[in-house]
Amino acid sequence: MNHLRTITFIFALAMSLGVMASKTLPVIPYPQHVEEKKGCFDARNGFDIKIADARFESEGRFLNEKLQAAGRQSEITSSEAAVVISYDAGITGDEAYRLTVDNKNIEIAASAPSGAFYGAQTFLQLVDNCEEIPCVTVTDSPRYSWRGFMRDDARHFTGVESVKRFIDLMAYYKLNRFHWHLTDGQGWRIEINKYPRLATVGGIGSHSDPDSPCAYYTQDEIKDIVAYALRRHIMIIPEIDMPGHATAANRAYPEYNGGGEGIFPDFTFNPGKEETYTYLSDILGEVAGLFPGPYMHIGGDEVAYGINAWKVDPYVLDLMKREGFDDVKQCERYFMNRMIAEVAHLGKTLIGWDELLDLDVDRSTNIMWWRHDKPQYLTRSLNAGYTTVMCPRKPLYFDFVQHDTHSVGRIWDGFCPLEDVYAFPDPWFEKIGVSDEMQSHISGMQANAWSELLHNSDRLDFMTWPRLCALAESAWTIRDNKNYDDFRLRLEDAYRLFDNLGIYYFDHRNPERHAEPAGPVIKKKIRESETEYKD
Repeated sequence: MNHLRTITFIFALAMSLGVMASKTLPVIPYPQHVEEKKGCFDARNGFDIKIADARFESEGRFLNEKLQAAGRQSEITSSEAAVVISYDAGITGDEAYRLTVDNKNIEIAASAPSGAFYGAQTFLQLVDNCEEIPCVTVTDSPRYSWRGFMRDDARHFTGVESVKRFIDLMAYYKLNRFHWHLTDGQGWRIEINKYPRLATVGGIGSHSDPDSPCAYYTQDEIKDIVAYALRRHIMIIPEIDMPGHATAANRAYPEYNGGGEGIFPDFTFNPGKEETYTYLSDILGEVAGLFPGPYMHIGGDEVAYGINAWKVDPYVLDLMKREGFDDVKQCERYFMNRMIAEVAHLGKTLIGWDELLDLDVDRSTNIMWWRHDKPQYLTRSLNAGYTTVMCPRKPLYFDFVQHDTHSVGRIWDGFCPLEDVYAFPDPWFEKIGVSDEMQSHISGMQANAWSELLHNSDRLDFMTWPRLCALAESAWTIRDNKNYDDFRLRLEDAYRLFDNLGIYYFDHRNPERHAEPAGPVIKKKIRESETEYKD
C-alpha cells in the first residue's frame, strides 16, 4: 500500500507541475505520444460502452467483460455512453489507436480491430492503476509488428490453463506473437491423428523425469487455445522441430530415425528415406489445419549434434549418390528445401533458427537470430534481405538467471537482468553496426523461455515476470520514449496485478521476497562453458 501511495503522489505531482508529463502515465508499454490535460474522468458512474462501428464488436464486448470481471459497472449500450469505440480512417496502421479522456467521455478510436483492442488495453490499465482516470489524449502505435514470447512445452508440460493465463497477460501488455515449441527430444506435445503414437508414446517423459506420465495437447484443446488467443489479437506460431531434436518422435516411429550420437541419441529424422517426407508432410498438414496464422516454424537448428550418423546411414548414402552430394551438409540443405516447399504448399511462410542461413534457404523464409555470440548472423540475415526476428540468448533467453543472487539457471559470460532486457535492441545496433536500412528487415523481437530448468508453473512465472514486461515495452515503445527508472516505477502496478493473480514473480524491489523455486529435480546452475545445447 505504501508503494501505491508513492506512485499516486508522484503521478499527482507531475500532473500538477507539468514535469515529466510524457513519462508519468501508469501504462506498460509506454505510449508513443501522451498529451495530458487538467482534470479527471469520474468513474463512479461506471463505463457504459457504445460500439460505434460494427467491425469493433468483438473488441467492445471483450472490454466490457474485463471491466465487469474487475467489479466495474459496465454494459454495452446503443445509446449515449461514457466509453465510445469508434472508427477513424485517418489513423494509420492496423495496431495504432487514439485514446481520448475528458471529464465526461472516453473515446477509443482506430482504423482496424487490433488498434481498437490495444486502445482498450491502455484504457484498462488506466482503470486498474488510477483512482481517478486522468484527462489525456494518447496517440499510439508499435515500434515493431512482431512482439513475441516463446514457450517450450516439450521439455516440461504445463497445460491449458497455464497457457491461457500467459495469453491473457501477453494481451494486457500488447504482445501479439505466441511461439509455441511443441516438440523436442524430451517430449512430443501435440496430437496427430494419422500418427497417434507421436503423442501417446512421444508424450511420455520430461526433461527432469523420463518416466513421467504421458502429457500432450489434444487437437480440440489446441483449437480452443488458438481461438482464445485470436480473440486477444495474439497469433500462435507452432514449432515442429526438424530435422534435429527428433528423439521423442523417433521413439514413437523409429522407422523414420536418422540417428544421433553420444548424449543425443536418435536425434534426427532420416533425410534419405522418401517415406520420411511423406510422414513429415502429413504431420505438417494436420498442424497447419490447427493454426490459421500465416507462419509455421520448423526449427532447423543444431542438426550438427546428430548429423555424423548420416555419414554411415545407407539411405543417406544412397541419397548422396543419387544427388551427387559429397557432404552430409548438402543432405541437410536438401531436406530443408523440401520442407520449405511443403510449408509453402500448405500456404504458410516458414520460420527457422539462424542456422538456416548456412543453407542459403529461400528468401521467403523468416529467420530468428538467437546466437548472441554470433552477431554476424544478424547482419548476414539483414544484408541478405531476410525478414528477421531478434531473440538472442543475451538478453532475451528467460531460462538465463536474472539476478546475481540466483543459483539456478543458465549463464554465459553473465546473465539476463531486467535492465538489459529493457535496453535491447538499440545498444546492439550500435555495437555491431546495424544501419537503418538493415533495420527495415527486422519484424520485431521476442523472449524465449526454454524449459529444461523451468519444471513447473511457479518456476516459469518466476523466470518470466517482470522481464516480459520489459520485453513488451522494448518491442512497442520507441527509443526516445524509454526511461528505465520510470519503467521501474510503473512496474509497481504490474507487481500488484501479479499479486492479485497469484503469480510467483521475481520481485526486483525485494529479491528475498519470493524464494527461487528450484525444486528437487534441478540441482545446479547450468553454465554455457559446459554445453552449447540451446533448446
